[in-house]
Amino acid sequence: MLGSFFPTRHDRRLIPQARLTGPMPWVMAVMLFLTLLATAAALALGSAARQVNADLAGRATVQIVNADSEARQKQALAAEAVLRSDRAVTGIRQVSEAEVRALLTPWLGSGATSRDIPLPALIDVDFRTAAGPAALARLREALKTAAPDARIDAHGQWLKPVFGLIATLRWLAIALVALLALATTASVMLSARSSFAAHSETIDIMHLLGSTHQQIARLFQRRIALDAAMGALLGCLLAVPVLWMLARAASQLDSGLVSAGSFAAIDWLLLACVPIAGIALAVFTARVTVLGALRKKL
Repeated sequence: MLGSFFPTRHDRRLIPQARLTGPMPWVMAVMLFLTLLATAAALALGSAARQVNADLAGRATVQIVNADSEARQKQALAAEAVLRSDRAVTGIRQVSEAEVRALLTPWLGSGATSRDIPLPALIDVDFRTAAGPAALARLREALKTAAPDARIDAHGQWLKPVFGLIATLRWLAIALVALLALATTASVMLSARSSFAAHSETIDIMHLLGSTHQQIARLFQRRIALDAAMGALLGCLLAVPVLWMLARAASQLDSGLVSAGSFAAIDWLLLACVPIAGIALAVFTARVTVLGALRKKL
């Protein structure tokens, strides 16, 4: 089975192998190295977007703004009663005033959050499913009478610009993978044509001896397969430590959005398929290129 892809001793006499002394393995190594990094970026961004969206889609916050602390607390209790009675709500929690002040201190400073400054009452709401526009509109209508100063905001709405940026970067990474695949295809075509031209006399003799186009093309695709396999190995050896260092640096940021970009088992499987896909693309391109050249020549 392996003999159909990698050259035998007799084949190497007909089409000598360049091995690491030629440019092809190094070109494949660079291409696969960049492709692995771009693929990892696309997978990490997609994982982060899915996980963060899943965490925030079913959550919202009710904010009650009123300068009178007694009226504010009264409306907060009334709002809690309305929220508990709604079928779409699974749980609520009123954020304490100390927590609100702690949240605002990094932004406004300790002096701006003194006891003399009124703070809004906040109620965290958990929904059974994603907090859609219909559920939010129904709660807003229900809260109008019980808590006129209440305002409800879905957590996912706050991060819409972030999600948009993540989606843009993800598609950019996917486009980069596609461009690298095109560049790899072009490199293999140039290498196959150059090798074909260098062994033109050998090809003529093989054809006179009865060799078919398929047999001749198989010699070149075996050579390209070996070069691509060596390049894939080098590319993986370069990419693995880089990805490990990036993952370690990201884990030290202590950011929920960054930690959400961790890889699942399917992501690692897709990354492992990248070198295999690169070798397959190189072999297929070499075969098509050589067969096309043979049809023109013979």
